[in-house]
Amino acid sequence: MRRIEERLEEEGWLGQEVVACGPGSRELAELVHPKGYLDSLAQKAAAGGAVLDPDTALGPDSCAAAVEAAGAAAQLVDLLTDGARSRGFALLRPPGHHAERSRAMGFCLINNAAVAAAYARSSKAIPRVAIVDWDVHHGNGTEAIFAADPTVLYISLHRYPFYPGTGAASDAGSGAGYGYTLNLPLPAGSDGRLWRAALEGLALPALRRFAPQLIVISAGFDAHRLDPLGGCRLEAADYAELARAISTVGEELAAPVGALLEGGYHPDALADSVLATITGLTDGRRPQPAPSHPLVEELRRVVGSRPLLKAA
Repeated sequence: MRRIEERLEEEGWLGQEVVACGPGSRELAELVHPKGYLDSLAQKAAAGGAVLDPDTALGPDSCAAAVEAAGAAAQLVDLLTDGARSRGFALLRPPGHHAERSRAMGFCLINNAAVAAAYARSSKAIPRVAIVDWDVHHGNGTEAIFAADPTVLYISLHRYPFYPGTGAASDAGSGAGYGYTLNLPLPAGSDGRLWRAALEGLALPALRRFAPQLIVISAGFDAHRLDPLGGCRLEAADYAELARAISTVGEELAAPVGALLEGGYHPDALADSVLATITGLTDGRRPQPAPSHPLVEELRRVVGSRPLLKAA
């Protein structure tokens, strides 16, 4: 977080307005997570902390940080829906997209993107929200929370097979929400050309068909080539293009676009990628067309018959 702020400070925050996040609240977290689960986290934090799983440690201040991060996600929704702003980026940690309703995992305690979507639906009366997740890991928590909900479209580009083991292209939601989950699994070592081709060829048509009134990006940067965990080969410039492409669709649909920080574990690559993403969201340039890729056509054979893609 310090390196991101230093990098943005070096660039004058790209001329963007900087807004301090508020304190957050348990009530916001309870839009997604049961009270008993949040009570359990708070009790463990008060006792000095705990190891929740092999990846997820809870310290004395972790719950307060997670509640504040979820509050910042909701605050971003406020800023984007008050009519004065159409693009934003919430710099927050801990990340959230692995957190299920009653389970912390993968460094995540509270699901920030899910809170943002639930808050937009319940408090802002926004009929349809789309979440586009480009973290290198599949957002199992976000998918599970909205699997049966046709008012939230969840799209994930991620390395597969990889942690946490979910995110197959065949997974499309359940019940009334069937078809409103779009998983685009990509192989280890994949580069920005493939990620951009998958976004342009499959994700953006689904976004246009769904026509959300708000687009939330789960913006993880661990697919960067320097990241020690991700095993993919994106550059910061690729994130700028991903952001431009989504921002362009937001402009077409008159839908504000807000990004929430997820993963990313190489401080300099993370800072450069955040800077590139904010640039892509706000500079008004059109995205560069993504080159075709045979893997995208393979994915189309799996997902292309679904209603949100069939006529695209």
